[in-house]
Amino acid sequence: MTNRRKFLKTAGMGSAAVLAAPAVARAQEPIRWRFQTYAGSALGQYVTKPIIDAFNAAANGEMEIELYYADQLVPTGELFRALQRGTIDAVHSDDDSMAAPVDIAIFGGYFPFATHHALDVPVLFKQYGLADIWSEAYDEVGVKWLSAAGQDPCCFNTVNPIRSLSDLQGLRLYTFPTAGRFLSQFGLVPVSIPYEDAEVAVQTGELDGMAWSGITEDYTVGWADVTNYFCTNSISGAWIGSFYVNADRWAELPEHLQSLLLATIEAGHFYRNQWYWGGEQKLRVEGDKLELTSIPDAEWDEVENAAIEFWDEAAAISDRAAKVVDVFRTYNRIQRGAGQPYRCTIST
Repeated sequence: MTNRRKFLKTAGMGSAAVLAAPAVARAQEPIRWRFQTYAGSALGQYVTKPIIDAFNAAANGEMEIELYYADQLVPTGELFRALQRGTIDAVHSDDDSMAAPVDIAIFGGYFPFATHHALDVPVLFKQYGLADIWSEAYDEVGVKWLSAAGQDPCCFNTVNPIRSLSDLQGLRLYTFPTAGRFLSQFGLVPVSIPYEDAEVAVQTGELDGMAWSGITEDYTVGWADVTNYFCTNSISGAWIGSFYVNADRWAELPEHLQSLLLATIEAGHFYRNQWYWGGEQKLRVEGDKLELTSIPDAEWDEVENAAIEFWDEAAAISDRAAKVVDVFRTYNRIQRGAGQPYRCTIST
């Protein structure tokens, strides 16, 4: 009962507590994993740390996961290779940022207009077959894909206001690789630097802002302190991020610890969904650091329509990539038919 109460207090995720093993004295050393997240420490305490804390508390001394934040062990762009080699045992990131050598990597992070709300991601993975596709792809490269979830939309926070597409011309923004490639056709200049360097890069004039997150992250990590405006247009409604484990390390875990880790990850998805959903609303209304702007719908339609061609290019990568795009097209057709609140735009 003590362990169970501690677990509930630490993580706020009661659903995983039922998997905690009874207290048993053990002579052997606990299994130890090194785990790195894409997020810096300010953000990581909300998006990754609750899961690790919950698991460690419920593992009852059998296993301990050491959490490292963005770039602490290896640069984010090298996360996959480190995971594959076993330098790191597990990772929370997106396929795109960590340069995963799989043919579906382009769809991780913010694939343009594939999603419109955070709940779209678990629906796509659990009801439309993306989980099977991701599992298949990562099994081929020696990594165990565990689970994906959505988070916040990809909006713009900048020093100067964005009120039209022309305002994107020449803007140097910290963003994701695929999002940057897509937005570059509108004159935006994508910049890739370490996550924790982005704030200073804005202060020194190296960056004009970020196209990396929603407004919750802007306030949480300090970006709202160095930028002045938040453009509410988003190129994607939810970040697609996943949890991955070295295949050998996963196979070595006893079944009950595998189940416990999966349960705490799923509970963590629930926590992040409500944390972001509430933060996006509240900070747009009550936040006092960023002035809200928007690009008119008639202009933004040009961006949405450009995504159609971008999707075609992604589908040409491989047969498996084409399957993912087919899922996105089917899902968007259903959303358009369902109407509000599932879908409020008509393109893609």
